[in-house]
Amino acid sequence: MTANEDQEMELEALRSIYEGDDCFKELSPVSFQFRIGDLDDSKSFLLEVSWPESYPETAPHISLDAFFNNRISLETKQYILSKLSEQVEANLGTAMMYTLFEWAKENQEALMENHQPVTSAVTLISNSDVMNNSTSVSKKKEKKEQLTKAQKRKLIGRTDNKGELPRGWNWVDVVKVS
Repeated sequence: MTANEDQEMELEALRSIYEGDDCFKELSPVSFQFRIGDLDDSKSFLLEVSWPESYPETAPHISLDAFFNNRISLETKQYILSKLSEQVEANLGTAMMYTLFEWAKENQEALMENHQPVTSAVTLISNSDVMNNSTSVSKKKEKKEQLTKAQKRKLIGRTDNKGELPRGWNWVDVVKVS
């Protein structure tokens, strides 16, 4: 069998196995995304895998660069990729996508055990930029208008339980004077 025939057979198998599974997404016939974990799970991550021309004789390209993974630290990403590359080496020469995806699902806890969520992407900005931004933000806060207790009570009296004004509160009656 040629590499292309192997790829086509594996592609058909992946399509039939993961049909209707929202964790699996085929980006192209040789490129896939697979989410490990639930969307609301902080320890979930998204694998992007693409096949080179000579796959499965050569290793697939595995990436964690998706925006979904921006809260995962670089160390954790490198650890996940190193563990996945061990699996790739063990399965080289065979169709391995299903094996890789299932292995990652089974070992999600171990792969993410040292995961500390990165709360912001400000790490790329220098400290001087952060200092300049914080002073401009504090100037904006000074301009904010404060409501008195009476104004707040009046506002609460006009709103429903969700804090929204009733429908039509700002409508104007059109009256025809003859």
